[in-house]
Amino acid sequence: MASALTPATLQPNQVAYFFVEAALAKHKTRQDVIFLKAFLAGVFLSYGNLLSIIVSGGSPTLTTNNPGLTKLIAGFTFPIGLTLIVLTGQELLTSNMFTFPMAVLRRRVPFWSLGLNWLVVFFGNLAGSLFTAAILVKYSGVLSSEPYHTYVIHFVNTKVNTPEWHQIFLRGIGCNWLVCLAVWVAAGSNETVSKIVALWLPIWLFVAAGYDHVIANMFSIPLSIMEGGDLTTGKYIWKSLIPAFIGNVVGALFVALPAWWFYLRDEHGRSTELDSLESGNRSPETDILEDNGKGGRVIISDSGKRRQ
Repeated sequence: MASALTPATLQPNQVAYFFVEAALAKHKTRQDVIFLKAFLAGVFLSYGNLLSIIVSGGSPTLTTNNPGLTKLIAGFTFPIGLTLIVLTGQELLTSNMFTFPMAVLRRRVPFWSLGLNWLVVFFGNLAGSLFTAAILVKYSGVLSSEPYHTYVIHFVNTKVNTPEWHQIFLRGIGCNWLVCLAVWVAAGSNETVSKIVALWLPIWLFVAAGYDHVIANMFSIPLSIMEGGDLTTGKYIWKSLIPAFIGNVVGALFVALPAWWFYLRDEHGRSTELDSLESGNRSPETDILEDNGKGGRVIISDSGKRRQ
């Protein structure tokens, strides 16, 4: 039975190898499929962002009297977006920012594939975020009443106009460091509830702290501009999108580079243990899970054969 064979939690080296192989699978996937998955990821992340705005924007008295509590509640609602993305297998740029560098360093995918994937997923996420902001929020009028409308208009002051460029960059680092850790620990779990909890906690922290996620901002900041916020598109690109993007890349590398160094290389740039995994000479202690192509996973046995 699968339950008897499947461990509850993967070891760190197994998680690292899983992400390398996941990047390889994406490298082999058609770009139209990647784009459509990225579009859906933009929509799903925006759903969580919308709920967070409803909570924080709809609680002006609580925000005035107890701003920390408002941040905690709003942060707690946001992770539903990433949860939907991970459980349905969509494409989010910020998580690919750490999986593809690991695969490139491992020499499983070429460097150009990293750039192509990031480009396609970036515009797919952007399209999904703008679709949600314009069609499902602005034109639907779900935030047109007070106090939501005023909160959305002034949102650009909090996220763009007030902080300095370097502050948004540093917030981007903290954000994606936590996002990538969330995806990492969730991948190490083979049970859905544990996976959701593992995702939820780091994302809750980054939202409550006010860190900057380049894709989440693709929904909230353009929505604020659409509603009349004091910000131009050019200033948004220079003051928010660029520093948040670069910061998110750096934050992702704080997860990817240690993972590669610890689990995917030796003094010659190769990992002896991983070479054994890839060649099929596996021991029971290093059994790993791989995608079975049908929405589930199979266990790679010590003989290199797949067990359901």
